[in-house]
Amino acid sequence: MREGQKEEGIIGKHAFGNLYGIDPKKLKDRHLLEKMIREAIKRAKMHLVDIRSWEFGGEHGGISVMALISESHVVLHTWNGYNYASLDIYTCGEASNPDSAFGYVLSCLKPKKYQRFYADRSNC
Repeated sequence: MREGQKEEGIIGKHAFGNLYGIDPKKLKDRHLLEKMIREAIKRAKMHLVDIRSWEFGGEHGGISVMALISESHVVLHTWNGYNYASLDIYTCGEASNPDSAFGYVLSCLKPKKYQRFYADRSNC
C-alpha cells in the first residue's frame, strides 16, 4: 500500500432482534411476510438474489422467510403460538442500511415490544 492510501476492508453491518406481541394474523400470512421482506430490502438499498419461505406446523408453528441478498442475508422466523418473531439482517458494504430494513419490518408487524441489537462486523 502506498503512503496516504486508505486501506480497504470489509464493512459489515448486522441488525437483529426479537419482536413480541405481534398480531397472529400477520404471523400466519406467508404472502404478507414475503412481500414485507422484499420491500424492506428495497428500502434499505440492498439487492435481492432469491427469497424462499417455509411453513412449520406443530403446536406453536410458524413461518421462516429467508432472503439471499448480494450483500448477505435477511431472515425472519415466526412462532405463531408465542406471537413472536426473530429478525436477522446482515449486510456488507457501505451503501446498504440494515437498520432501515429493521425499522420497516417493525412498522409493518407493529410488535407490542421489541429488542433491537446492532453489531459492527467489519474487519477494519
